[in-house]
Amino acid sequence: MTRAIVALAVAALVAGCASEPIQMRFDASGSDGRVWPAPQTQEVPRYRYIGQLTGEGNFKAPQAESGNFKRALQWLVGLAERESDPLVLQRPQSGTVDSRGRVLVTDVSRAAVFVFDEAGGRLDLWERASSGQRFVSPIGIVNGRGGEVLVADAELRVVVRLDADGKPLGEIGAGLLKRPTGLARDAKQGRIFVADTHDHDIKVFDDEGRLLDRWGQRGELPGDLNFPTHLAWAQDRLLVADAVNARVQAFDSVGQPLRQIGQRGLYIGNLVRPKGVAADDEGNVYVVESMHDTLLVFDAQARLLLSIGGTGSEVGRFYLPAGVWVDGRNRVFVADMFNGRVVVFQFLGGG
Repeated sequence: MTRAIVALAVAALVAGCASEPIQMRFDASGSDGRVWPAPQTQEVPRYRYIGQLTGEGNFKAPQAESGNFKRALQWLVGLAERESDPLVLQRPQSGTVDSRGRVLVTDVSRAAVFVFDEAGGRLDLWERASSGQRFVSPIGIVNGRGGEVLVADAELRVVVRLDADGKPLGEIGAGLLKRPTGLARDAKQGRIFVADTHDHDIKVFDDEGRLLDRWGQRGELPGDLNFPTHLAWAQDRLLVADAVNARVQAFDSVGQPLRQIGQRGLYIGNLVRPKGVAADDEGNVYVVESMHDTLLVFDAQARLLLSIGGTGSEVGRFYLPAGVWVDGRNRVFVADMFNGRVVVFQFLGGG
């Protein structure tokens, strides 16, 4: 029995035996209602652990635990597992949440984009950069115009344009990009920002793919960059993870440096190898410090507010985390790369 036949059989079984559709659920096992800061600090909690996304295990039929259905499903899934591995995250890099509420995650090891569709109750995998080319090293991802999705593939050296169903539409930056990693977009002006890591700059394109500008050059002064990686656009400013300079830089809408967030050091809140960067609607800035396996939270004035993490696989810890992003509900997603998962927190507000 092929995997396709098994999938059809499972679908038929679900349709015949389950009165409700398959649902996406965040795995929150072992959380015990974790919040940060911890209750023993006597401080007001600001973040609550929601759960994690790992792959097909997040999708369950509500009645799949009963009697004959469960036994039949185990039999069918057993046949499928003998033919192929389960669909799970391997090395997630970064992500975004689109207008339909889907969580899109790039996975550099699986060389694909995972699409966690909560409303549709399904997990999709987008593997193609073009009709004749699969993704090789997808890293950055951002929502484009009109429901499009943009994916930076570092090895293909382009930004791939996909439609809302993952169908390739074309590419941006061919012949111009050396190693594109981070992506951000200014929806108001229709500009796409690409962190070109090996060129030590940010290349700015319009939505048609025309190069408009280059921001930065290799160096250590304000506005200089040294292997930039992840990006975020928030409140008319571009946040850049300036990795080897061990800082995050904020640029205004025309590319002038505004401020530095974080600095090199050995203490909590210092940076060594910053990766992911994001911001919520209250101006808080989130920075993944990959060397120390932490998520750092700074306020709009670049003051450290909180550190979450430490090395490990239990709730609230990370192992070489990569990207971070925030959705319209102020949920904070962290690509916990070597744990093969996306960890999700709810920002509870700063008041």
